[in-house]
Amino acid sequence: MQNNRTVVLDTETTGMPVTDGHRIVEIGCVELMGRRFTGRNFHVYLQPDRESDEGAIGVHGITNQFLVDKPRFAEVADEFFEFIQGARLIIHNAAFDVGFINNEFALIGQGDRSDISQHCEILDTLLMARERHPGQRNSLDALCKRYGVDNSGRELHGALLDSELLADVFLAMTGGQTSLSLAGHGEGDGDGKSGNGSEIRRLPASRQPGRIIMANALELEAHVSRLEAIAKSAGGPSLWQTLGEAN
Repeated sequence: MQNNRTVVLDTETTGMPVTDGHRIVEIGCVELMGRRFTGRNFHVYLQPDRESDEGAIGVHGITNQFLVDKPRFAEVADEFFEFIQGARLIIHNAAFDVGFINNEFALIGQGDRSDISQHCEILDTLLMARERHPGQRNSLDALCKRYGVDNSGRELHGALLDSELLADVFLAMTGGQTSLSLAGHGEGDGDGKSGNGSEIRRLPASRQPGRIIMANALELEAHVSRLEAIAKSAGGPSLWQTLGEAN
């Protein structure tokens, strides 16, 4: 599997559970390569051949009327499978989405694709979040707030929007800075790559060492006087003085 290629995926459905005959009404995928957004997405609304539950419509806002002229899963199955095949799939609450996707492939007679875990590596960010933040809320909205991801445009659930948000959350959860630029904004790095800030520039070993400026006698005397004033105000030695005595 090409684990360097990551696809962040989300679905919306007519309701739940899948065992009650519910179907997918929207699929949204965002592609990453080496922790970078490639700009390639897969997004489709689907005609599920059944009505959505009112509760589901209240969550995603996709009405039965809106879906009337949309393609059925069989019409997009090959394109969708080609997009996810061999990728690492990042999904929030993966069991839900994977169960629905497997069911859709099974319903159109593509049994060889009815277990996508045989074709993709699957990483569940809900399980990851529960391990990192036990006892806390780990919904997508909660994770966006925790990791500083702007979800102000998320009034309703949407598969593509939620995939984009989850991609940002995943990058933040796994510790990579994605926008820090040490080379100036919007400038290339001289080797044909755009300066999008995702690469760290390392200083050459032959560079001139930084200049060290030592405090003079007057500055040291002022420093001691300041520490004594802090100690008098606090009724005890400052942390700086304590550490100094320890050394």
